[in-house]
Amino acid sequence: MILMAEKSQSTGSESSPSLLEMKSVTVVRSGKKILDSISLSIEPGEHVAIIGPNGSGKSSLIKTLTKEYHPLAGAEGLVLKIMGKETWNVFELRKLLGIVSGDLQQTYCRQIRVFDVILSGFFSSIGIYYNHKVTPEMETRAEEILEFLEISHLADRLICELSSGEARRVLIGRALVHDPQALILDEPANSLDLKAMHSFRESVRKIAGSGKNVILVTHNLQDLIPEIRRVILIKEGKVFRDGRKEEVLTDANLSELFSLSVKVLEKEGYYQAWI
Repeated sequence: MILMAEKSQSTGSESSPSLLEMKSVTVVRSGKKILDSISLSIEPGEHVAIIGPNGSGKSSLIKTLTKEYHPLAGAEGLVLKIMGKETWNVFELRKLLGIVSGDLQQTYCRQIRVFDVILSGFFSSIGIYYNHKVTPEMETRAEEILEFLEISHLADRLICELSSGEARRVLIGRALVHDPQALILDEPANSLDLKAMHSFRESVRKIAGSGKNVILVTHNLQDLIPEIRRVILIKEGKVFRDGRKEEVLTDANLSELFSLSVKVLEKEGYYQAWI
């Protein structure tokens, strides 16, 4: 099975707008500035990790991308474009973004068949309901996704009966079923054991190779896959460092980011941080 996005694996061109373009974006929630004049861009096909400690603003950055949070109006030089557009119908936008988070997995801890979980991605719902018109084409696509992620054997299981690792891969399938432009993983590997972590990373590597953007939000270096070549460090709502993975993931940068002495180790494209 080939993901639809595989037909275009370029990392962008002069004619292709950025997946995300932010200039001078500030977000305030409950009187607190959670993003402070953020400027960055992410190109089509680019795989990026956004790393920072808890409360640094990395998840707020994603919520700004998905239009859950809105930038402070009137900021000088403010630009927020997604795929070249400043104005989006939020429901249309979310069809172009596949999102997987720990919160979503908790929400989905119900007696819902895995096949229906995958199908629910077409409707941005938790499960399938009487007013959802499921077409044969949707069912075929769901079967393709299950095969692509090597979880066809789980199709008739209830998601609440799966291990954390199995459930996480099912939610990736839900995020991919409508062929989004980008897969956004927000703290995706929390609670996974070593075997589940390996399976999860292999699934994400397949997706990265298909031409879709992979945007990984994490505080754990072990979540990074070799295909991610750019790292953005976020601290106190600001871009602290942004650049090539090898240049950004240094002892000095990570120690300053997390405010403690950190040793960074790399082996065969995978990273670990030691304290």
